[in-house]
Amino acid sequence: MGPPTERITEDRTLPDHVDVVIIGGGVIGISTARALAAKGLSVAVCEKGYIAGEQSSRNWGWCRATHRDLRELELSLESLKLWRRIDNELGIDTGYRECGILYAADDARALADHEAWLARAVALVGREALDSRIVSPEETAALMSGTARRFAGGIHTPSDGRAEPQRAVPAMAAALRERGVKVLTPCAVRGIETSGGAISGVVTEYGRIGCASVVVAGGTWTRYFAGSLGIDVPQLMVRSSVMRTSPLDGGPEVSACNREMGYRKRLDGGYTIANAFHSYHDLTPDSFRLFGKFLPALKSQIGSIKLGLNARFFEEFRRPRRWPLDRPTVFETARTLDPAPVESFNEAAVAEFRTLFPALAHPRIEQAWAGYIDVTPDAVPVISGVERRPGLFIATGFSGHGFGIGPGAGQLMADLVANDAPLVDPHAFRLSRFFDSSRIEIDGGF
Repeated sequence: MGPPTERITEDRTLPDHVDVVIIGGGVIGISTARALAAKGLSVAVCEKGYIAGEQSSRNWGWCRATHRDLRELELSLESLKLWRRIDNELGIDTGYRECGILYAADDARALADHEAWLARAVALVGREALDSRIVSPEETAALMSGTARRFAGGIHTPSDGRAEPQRAVPAMAAALRERGVKVLTPCAVRGIETSGGAISGVVTEYGRIGCASVVVAGGTWTRYFAGSLGIDVPQLMVRSSVMRTSPLDGGPEVSACNREMGYRKRLDGGYTIANAFHSYHDLTPDSFRLFGKFLPALKSQIGSIKLGLNARFFEEFRRPRRWPLDRPTVFETARTLDPAPVESFNEAAVAEFRTLFPALAHPRIEQAWAGYIDVTPDAVPVISGVERRPGLFIATGFSGHGFGIGPGAGQLMADLVANDAPLVDPHAFRLSRFFDSSRIEIDGGF
């Protein structure tokens, strides 16, 4: 089972018409709704399961600029600005705290990687925009209070933060409902209607909603839904495993990771712990269809990603590629993906935690879970309109960065929908980059 999330009141009363329908009630969909509503547009969010039921509640809770892919860096910085003001704006508590994030260097080679990233990042955005700095072994030890290991140093960003994934998105969604946004749960969208080639509405399991624009922000479901519309979204999913401890006395406040393990102190005093750079890919038919596009990513992840053939391959093999809109769909029979954690990954992570912090060597593991992360061939999200389908927009493929970058991504998506000046240059996030002969490049960010 996934971690318990704060629930909001279920609502299945459909409006006749809104300006924009958003498919997906995760951090990207809800953040997009916040930004669209602020522009004065009427919005309905349709979530087939419950708000933040999948990866938006299952992630580490990091909100960072440190070691972002440089194509995401400006958007990450803008997202941090939004995280700092969302609570006051909406009158909620997402758990956001500006605690700082540290990447500890296990050796000189890792430290050189941090130094190289920082030099490139500063060249891109300027020293005044980024407070990341290289720290000494002594400073690293102080930031990781109680650690028994001497690191080669690290990179520390004091302005990075953390929030509570099980609380943040539901709190945002509940506040938006009070402000007139329709948040419909559980309410699966089966398909889209068009008129004269343009979007005219969506068909849900409870009926039709008229609209001029649709944002598909369905996480790992986005490729499947878009495919039924004849739109190819190159995206696969990886399974990430996480656990949380009971409250612990003491321990570091700064969130940190090294090559083996990452952690975040929670508001309840416990820690969220995960294997930092290891994940599991359940092979599916799409793994083979998209093999060529994902080959550079696979080469770059040799040794850190484990492949497995299991029941998910056959589940997806049996799924229809098209379906009638007047009958139940897989979106209604599979409301929430809830994969099992990879025990060996979690065991390695907690063993590293115990080694690093002898005083915290016996944490009680309250829960372990896993979630599916939507990934693109270059590990950069798609935040884009669909050129041949006016009024249709895609926001997906956040590759494990979606929670922290969510508010900024939602703002950028809203800017594109409203045809306003974009928050940042959206060129790197266009869907067409995978089909216009652009080279697929894997950046050095983590």
